[in-house]
This record gives sequence, C-alpha cells and structure tokens, in this order.
Amino acid sequence: DSPVTAADQLAEEIILRHLAAHAPGIPVVAEEQVAAGVVPVVSGEFFLVDPLDGTKEFVHRRGDFTVNIALIRDAAPVLGVVYAPATGQLFVGHVGGAGAARATLDPRAPVAAALTPIRVRTPPDAGVTVVASRSHRTPQTDAYLAAYRVTDLVSVGSSLKFCLVAAADADLYPRLGPTMEWDTAAGQAVLVAAGGRVLGPDAQPLRYGKPQFRNPWFVASGAFVPHALAA
Repeated sequence: DSPVTAADQLAEEIILRHLAAHAPGIPVVAEEQVAAGVVPVVSGEFFLVDPLDGTKEFVHRRGDFTVNIALIRDAAPVLGVVYAPATGQLFVGHVGGAGAARATLDPRAPVAAALTPIRVRTPPDAGVTVVASRSHRTPQTDAYLAAYRVTDLVSVGSSLKFCLVAAADADLYPRLGPTMEWDTAAGQAVLVAAGGRVLGPDAQPLRYGKPQFRNPWFVASGAFVPHALAA
C-alpha cells in the first residue's frame, strides 16, 4: 500500500528510454513496471531502477527522496547512481573500479558538476552515528541498536542512508524491515565502492535477482564489521 505518484511513473518512462538508448539489450527491472506485471527474465546482468525512492518524503515535500539506478552483474551491484533532485546531491559508485564520489548537481546546468571522492570512516571512539528510516522504524531496529554506543541517530528517507555512511557522515544503517531490490542496489553500490558493506542475516553481502526481488533484513556499515543480525 505504498503511495505512487505521477512523478514515479513519468520519471521511470524517462529513465527506461535513456537506458534503452545507452545500454541496449540489458534487461531493466523497474519498480512501476513490476507493479504493472512487466517483469523481464534476468540472469547475469541487468539494471534495477527505482524512479522515486521515498515517495512519502516527496508527497510531504521533504527533500530526501532519490532516483536510484544500479547495474547488477552476477548478483552483485557493480555500478550505482543515487540522485536527490530537490537538493542536487549526487552519489555514484563503481565497485572494483573508480570507487565512490559525490557532487552537487543542478539538473538545469549546462555542464556536469565535478565529482569529489568519498570513503567510509572508522567509527569514532565515542560511538557510532546511525541513520535510520524516517517512515519504517521498527522495534527490532531499536533492539539491534541496543548493542551499540550510539552518539547520534539521524532519521533520513530513501537510499540517502547508504550514501551518508559512504560519505563518512554516519557509520551504521540497520534495516530490520521489508525492502525491495530496487530500493537498495544503487545505494549498496555506492557504499561498497566507498569501502563499506551491506550484510544480510547470513552475514554475507546482500545479493540480487532473488525471487520477487525481495530483500531480507540487512545492516549497512562503514569501515567495521557490524554485529550479526538475529537469525
């Protein structure tokens, strides 16, 4: 019962058109198409698209909604772009390649903005800064965080949570609730390219191309191994 707006649908149409032009032949799994029953067969390589992640933030005119585009190869995100149109924040990640970077990008500007490399940090001795979902906080999340010394807890919508960890503005993002693969793939690519990790309940990296494209619980972290999730 999550909200869908005209912006979700129109943005997805634009993204699909450009992906078809620039990467013909690579299947695209896109949120609104899947909702309409259009689900391509995927195997080794495919795109995951969320045209508007954080629709509730968009509806309530908060700026932390994002556009997420990721390339999956052999069940792992290898390229990812997260863009927050309202604030101009752009994050990119190339796993095993150029690494991760950020920029402030005005979509009306005639030239691209310069990218600044980003890297995760080792948590300060005082404790960890945690980012959590504004709309999907759960009692399980609070129970998990009880094992940490938390110095700051920031509520942020959308995949920007991954990006704050990637940019060393936070240390930990636990998600003990439902998500879909298009919600997480681009953010995971940015975080992993920045030196972080995203681990499921089996303490292994979150994988993609699963049945119905549903994710298990996961925890994303910077330059340390997080506590394991309860089985």
